[in-house]
Amino acid sequence: QVQLVESGGGLVQAGGSLRLSCAASGRTFSLYAMYWFRQAPGKEREFVAAISWRGARRYYADSVKGRFTISRDNAKNTVYLQMSSLKPEDTAVYVCAADRDYRESYGFEPDYWGQGTQVTVSS
Repeated sequence: QVQLVESGGGLVQAGGSLRLSCAASGRTFSLYAMYWFRQAPGKEREFVAAISWRGARRYYADSVKGRFTISRDNAKNTVYLQMSSLKPEDTAVYVCAADRDYRESYGFEPDYWGQGTQVTVSS
C-alpha cells in the first residue's frame, strides 16, 4: 500500500504561483505512476496531471497545460505540482494519487489517494 500526504496549498492572488508537494510512504515509490486531481466546490473531481514512474512521460489536462508542471523526486518519495499564472477557476482541493499503471486518460481512477490540500485563488 501507499500512503500519500499533500502539502503546500494556500491562498494566492490571481496570476501568482504555488507549489504543491505529495509525500509517499514506502520504499517502492518509483514503481508507481503519480497523478494530481482537483475538486472544486459543487463540481466533480477532475484530472489535472500525470507523471510516469521515472518522470519520462507527463500528461496534462487542457485547462492547465502550459501553466502547471508535474515532477517527481524518487529519492525523496515526493511528487510536485508547480502551478503558475493561477486563475480563480483553479480554486479547488488538490489531491495526489498513485497507481502501478500509467494512463494518459481523464477518466482513470488510481488505486491510492491522499486527503488533499486546499488551493484558493483570489481575483
